[in-house]
Amino acid sequence: MSTELLTVENLSIAYGNKRVVDNVNFSVKRGEILIVAGESGSGKSTILKSIGGLLDKNSVLSGKISFDGREITNLSDFERRKLAGDAIGYIFQNAGASFCPIRTVGEQIFESVTAHRSWTKDFFRERAIELMRKINLDAAALDEYPFRLSGGMAQRAGILAATILEPKLLLADEPTSALDAVTQVDVVNELLKLRERQKISIVLVTHHLGVARRMADKILIMRHGQPVEFGTREQIFNAPKAIYTRELIEAANL
Repeated sequence: MSTELLTVENLSIAYGNKRVVDNVNFSVKRGEILIVAGESGSGKSTILKSIGGLLDKNSVLSGKISFDGREITNLSDFERRKLAGDAIGYIFQNAGASFCPIRTVGEQIFESVTAHRSWTKDFFRERAIELMRKINLDAAALDEYPFRLSGGMAQRAGILAATILEPKLLLADEPTSALDAVTQVDVVNELLKLRERQKISIVLVTHHLGVARRMADKILIMRHGQPVEFGTREQIFNAPKAIYTRELIEAANL
């Protein structure tokens, strides 16, 4: 079995005549965390969406995305749904907003689970509560409506939804940006523990280099849709090659 779980080759993405991602290359090993960092508008989230199959229909993608030995660049909607949640989980920037406001969190997660597993409600709750205990989320959150959850609880509910089926790859789009500093640290720690427990690979988008320094095995620095630098955490923080990378690190006081 290859150690590479995800490989992105010569990835470019355009909307009309505007190219928003230009010739990006990287790979992620099994159990590895890649942080995609850079300022707003650098193409970070667009890269994540391309891996998750969430790009706008108006986009034009070129290049190759391979996951677990299979090319997934241009999957059909049906094939993509089979992967989503089961093999690839997704945590959104504002997880609370990704839930329907008029149904409980538990109802919605159970519905997504039954698209891939023949679990009973009792078995689902047992598995969910076991995971919730590990990510410091009260079991009562299953029976709450999303708008009643705090920001930190909503993000943890998003982690629960994305990981309950133990996917091989977790995509996380700015999962800490809407949280206060203390809760940011908590969520980062929960994601690191999750990687250790499930040996899951994570691709996480952030503009926060403190998060990158805490979590990353590898880091991809983006600017204006262009890859600026790609390397290990030690290479990026101890010996950055690009002036822009050094400027980001200095601005973050790291």
